[in-house]
Amino acid sequence: MPATSLADWLRAESDDALAELLRTRRDLSTPPPSDSTVLATRAGTPGSVARACEDLDTRTLAVLDALLVAGADAAPAPLAEVSALVGADVTDALARLRARALVWGADDELRVPPSARDALGPFPAGLGSPSPALAATDVAARLAEIGDDERAVLAKLAAGPPIGRTRDASFDVPLSEATTPVQKLLARGLLLRRDDQTVELPRELGLQLRGGAAFDPVTLTEPELPVHPHRTVTVDETAAGEAMEFLRQTETLLRSWSAVPAPVLKAGGLGVRELRKLAKDLDVDEARAMLVAELAVGAGLVADSETTAPEWVPTTLTDSWLASPTVQRWMTLAQAWLELPRLPGLAGGRDAKDKPIAPLSEEPRRPLAPVARRRVLMALAQLPSGAGVKSVDELVAVLAWRAPRRGGRLRDETVRWTMAEATALGLVGLGGLTSTTRLLLEDDRPGAVEAMHDALPAPVSHVLVQADLTVVAPGPLEPELAADMAAVADVESAGHATVYRVTETSVRRALDTGRTADELHALFRAKSATPVPQGLTYLIDDVARRHGRLRGGAAASFLRCDDEALLAEVLANPVAAEYDLRMIASTVLISSAPLGEVLEALRSAGFAPAAEGPDGRVVDIRPSGRRLPARARAARARPGEQAVLSEDQASRIVSNLRAGDAASARRRGSAVSAPTGGGADTSATLELLSRATLERREVWIGFVDSRGTASQRVVRPVRVGGGVLEGTDHERYPLHRITSAAIVED
Repeated sequence: MPATSLADWLRAESDDALAELLRTRRDLSTPPPSDSTVLATRAGTPGSVARACEDLDTRTLAVLDALLVAGADAAPAPLAEVSALVGADVTDALARLRARALVWGADDELRVPPSARDALGPFPAGLGSPSPALAATDVAARLAEIGDDERAVLAKLAAGPPIGRTRDASFDVPLSEATTPVQKLLARGLLLRRDDQTVELPRELGLQLRGGAAFDPVTLTEPELPVHPHRTVTVDETAAGEAMEFLRQTETLLRSWSAVPAPVLKAGGLGVRELRKLAKDLDVDEARAMLVAELAVGAGLVADSETTAPEWVPTTLTDSWLASPTVQRWMTLAQAWLELPRLPGLAGGRDAKDKPIAPLSEEPRRPLAPVARRRVLMALAQLPSGAGVKSVDELVAVLAWRAPRRGGRLRDETVRWTMAEATALGLVGLGGLTSTTRLLLEDDRPGAVEAMHDALPAPVSHVLVQADLTVVAPGPLEPELAADMAAVADVESAGHATVYRVTETSVRRALDTGRTADELHALFRAKSATPVPQGLTYLIDDVARRHGRLRGGAAASFLRCDDEALLAEVLANPVAAEYDLRMIASTVLISSAPLGEVLEALRSAGFAPAAEGPDGRVVDIRPSGRRLPARARAARARPGEQAVLSEDQASRIVSNLRAGDAASARRRGSAVSAPTGGGADTSATLELLSRATLERREVWIGFVDSRGTASQRVVRPVRVGGGVLEGTDHERYPLHRITSAAIVED
């Protein structure tokens, strides 16, 4: 099955599952039946609830926490209680939660999935368990009786989490004998003892210490994002300048690795020594060098040679990319970055085993990296045109508020890396989004090409030749002029104004390409806006005078003969034209064809040639027998390369996912008999599975795969035999890997 159709099929399967989930929860929005808890459990697992909450903002998550504090996971909760806990209007947040099927029911009977407590943690809103005994008293009056040391302990726990570990929890002493703040609070009933080492702050006391609301009102408001107002054209032109510099660095990398490819590490990636050399060649820091290398590989311009000694080598796309217009070259890199399933910023750091992460290795691969980049760019797209953020840290804080459950340090670092990479690539300028990037985010590629073309500086058609044999390009050169300057001069410093230097070596290089001294003189006279210095004219003439006096060529074979008449006869024969025989001396002919073929053709024409070795002796070069062609070496698989899934493999994946979800739901919402068999009791397992097959009953199994990963499945067996359990969804489980089994009761 092609990868695209497989992806569409999996997406359709996911959509069907989501539609079924939404239908179930819409049914729960009506007056719930008596077994509503079971139905709600089936409506969502902790994993599905966690995924639904992943991109909810802090305010919406606070409303969901408040619903859990109000007990909406076990019994209907009124809207008034939830609003009081939040301390603000919750209408918009409830609408978002309802749209994701995380809340249902009328306003006076709000419900949430019981699995939400497992997904969001045991202490919603950072509050502890309720204390009925404390709720029946005047909490404010009880707090007025405590000292400052006790109040400090309560304030610490009230900020969350509401539990603390202390040795004082193991002592149960009256208030008159209590000596530490924790012992006094336990004696007063203001702390709950969970075990011998843990105490917990009651929910009623936590709310009282927070002023009656479960949340600080400041945390429920999105942080401000200060911006600098800029003219849109200023942002576009600034970013275009950075884009030109990034293109120059990419071109340098391609030419450098074309001449001397960088070796691939044994474990994959680019070595430290090669990275430092690349950074020196590009005249940038190592972070920028890593980004250039990652995008060159991501755009398909460089690839692993996959040979015995693998190297990073430019691909055939490099030549067409170098010959393309500037806008098209930039668009290739920009599109590659937007779709790159990697985080280049991870390179240079350390992995979970404290080993360094190499650039171009598999460790920086993150399939969701494009989603994270687009999230940052979309946040910038919401700003007015031309506006740029003042500080990246402020943008980090805003995005963290908008999706606090997306992850901690890596989430924030990804925002910083995205801003740095987008700025280097020319997608962001002065902290703001360019007109080109806005069009790219809208999938308007033609408009983006036009906008980038307008932002780039117009190419110049002249240079400034200096008396010290340097040539200054006051801007990006026209493609033809840039090629001429690259042939006749070396880049001394790059930037918005490139400085070239003409040397004896560079002039000789230009003459080697077939250019003549007169053509070089004409080039500088026509393209220099300043008078051509006399020193440059003398340099070109002097190098041209000595160039080409000694010449070399390629030949595969030669013929020599002291009889010039015989050589003349050979040249007059049709064999000479067929095998490209040329006379380079009165007694020597050369050919581009192999010697064996030339001698065979001459013998067929009636001549009697002989082959000779380096010492002049006659040698026999006839084939010594039949030979087989050498087998091509198998291509080396790239580390972590994904194989295309077959339809059968995809079906098994979906079946396993459904079986795992069913196991989790049934363990909570249905009665499961005691686990039987598995491991040492294989006969009991076979008996149970056979009975389930005959009675068409579902069975819960514990299963360990070939990698040693344990999981749970709910299977409806159709056959048990040959050491394998087969289910209705064509899944197969080897019996020796089943650790336990139990009948799922109806």
